[in-house]
Amino acid sequence: MKTLLYYFFKAFVKTGLFFYSKKTTIIGSEHIPKKEAVIFTANHPNGLIDPILIATHIKRRTNFLVRAAVFNNPIIAKFFNSLGMMPIYRIRDGVQQLSKNEEIFNKCQLLLKNNKTLLIFPEGTHKKDRAIRPLSKGFTRIIFKTLDNFPDTRINIIPVGITYQNVSSYPSKTAIHFGSPILANDYYDKQNINKSVKHIKELVSNQLENLSVHIEQNESYETTLANLNNAQVDFTKVDEVNSLIRNKKVFVQKKRSINYALPLFFLIVLNSLVPYSIWKFLSRKIDEIEFIDTFRFGVNAILFPSFYCIQSWIISIFWGWKIALIYFLTSFLLILLYTKLSPTPPSK
Repeated sequence: MKTLLYYFFKAFVKTGLFFYSKKTTIIGSEHIPKKEAVIFTANHPNGLIDPILIATHIKRRTNFLVRAAVFNNPIIAKFFNSLGMMPIYRIRDGVQQLSKNEEIFNKCQLLLKNNKTLLIFPEGTHKKDRAIRPLSKGFTRIIFKTLDNFPDTRINIIPVGITYQNVSSYPSKTAIHFGSPILANDYYDKQNINKSVKHIKELVSNQLENLSVHIEQNESYETTLANLNNAQVDFTKVDEVNSLIRNKKVFVQKKRSINYALPLFFLIVLNSLVPYSIWKFLSRKIDEIEFIDTFRFGVNAILFPSFYCIQSWIISIFWGWKIALIYFLTSFLLILLYTKLSPTPPSK
């Protein structure tokens, strides 16, 4: 039952992302082993939409660790558990809660022992900075504990770089780069754990800096980022942008693209006034910019289709199912056209 729910939800979300995302580029998925244990270590520039995007573009069923705060509601917690999500507790969740992590780490070990996959965000927190932050050692602890208890398990680490053209705007483009496998077994030295931890963290961090846009966080960070934004570079072309950064190229400021699809937006709002108004009301309550994208997608993936179904049912009563079906399909077509034809708002 859980497996059926997982794949149904995955199909639903992937369909929703097709209507929501202007373009999603996937590179390097051929690096993912088909049968052995895999830990995906990804950067975390956005909110819950990061694991959702990555998981829907991995053929294998994916389990992942997310912040414990989203599990506060018992009904939501049960639903998330069925999708392979597991809570990870931090000090901000309460010192007494940290002991619960041991049970979660044990579950992770069993998953790897059974050649399953696990998605982890070793930066620890989400932040929209275009830079790879220092990695925590939590993921290495899971790996080494697994190898201690199940030494015959081959554990592949796949770094994953996720890059958004604009973290908080709609529609936006996204690039997901899967790195080369790192066989953890080759770097585990029981006699020198600290060296093993440092080595694996360096290997993962170095790959992540090439798999996503990375600007060194020094005194020139803000200037470099502003120049890239003013030049309206395509951040999803990760290799090109990183090359510009390394070579310190002079960026030519570009004028903002004209959105010729804007009339479609007004048609969508007119046709979807109720769900659109609900979203605008809810969006004012979001404190963290990194969660805007997550809530926009989640709320609208439910509200808009539900509203169109109700509208179609009402239309069918007065004008029949043929007219209702035309209305229903046209409503989604308008959204699809606007998403694919609109330029992504420039980053700030």
